[in-house]
Amino acid sequence: MPTYRAADGAELWYDETGEGAPVVFVSGGAARHPSYLGELAGIGAGRRRLTLHLRGVGRSPLPADDSAASWWAQGDDLDALRAHLGIERLDIVAHSAGTRVATAFAARHPERVGRLVLVTPPVAHLVDEPSDVAAIAARRDGDEDFERAFAHLSTPAPLDDEAAFAAWDADTAAAGYAHWGDAERAHAAVGARAVPAARAYFSSPPPEGFAALLSETSAPVLVIAGAEDALTGCAPVVAAAQLFRTGESVVLEDCGHYPWVEQPDAFRTAVDAFLSR
Repeated sequence: MPTYRAADGAELWYDETGEGAPVVFVSGGAARHPSYLGELAGIGAGRRRLTLHLRGVGRSPLPADDSAASWWAQGDDLDALRAHLGIERLDIVAHSAGTRVATAFAARHPERVGRLVLVTPPVAHLVDEPSDVAAIAARRDGDEDFERAFAHLSTPAPLDDEAAFAAWDADTAAAGYAHWGDAERAHAAVGARAVPAARAYFSSPPPEGFAALLSETSAPVLVIAGAEDALTGCAPVVAAAQLFRTGESVVLEDCGHYPWVEQPDAFRTAVDAFLSR
């Protein structure tokens, strides 16, 4: 498994398959093991595919200083990876909370972004668009698995106890999908979250004027929303495309928070078309 050195000297790890122009995958969670990304429906086939182990996740160590593992600081780690690869611009596909690292990179190094795909990003900290989560949840009225999981989301995640957090994660899992079938249940069981890393991830607040910083990158940006995503909503995710000079959005129907699991063909078609332009 290959590694690279961050600016502070930390050795960080990534998984690698394929050959060709690099595309980097950033997992969410926050701090969920990237195994849950699987093959991401095969996007980027024919390219060198790099899946990061963020700080404190998988094989990458958690620093003693939490701020070095915050999503904002890890934006610089992406630039260190870019330099390690010897390329001028980095193509990135990031999911959920991992989009915070990707947008930190875009804000801190706007000239170093190649193409950026933000998959079901939580963007309440970036846009003013009202959430449509309540309307999405209402459409699942009578779905007992979803209703139990969605109600449990209102219980604060216990970030001081790993076993309790794992139980909370399992109890809320069904809320992340448009349906709760065998494939979704199997996917939800893959990729545990590293609780200490999750605490460190949110140790730094967004900088003042963060949304304005994102408008300074001229890189093409694709934002992917699930029409039935009860975790982030759909409308705010679509609105996030307007933060960028050349942003666009795609809404995948009958899809929750994990498009490569629920709508793999539509997801692959949208992302590959965008990356290959």
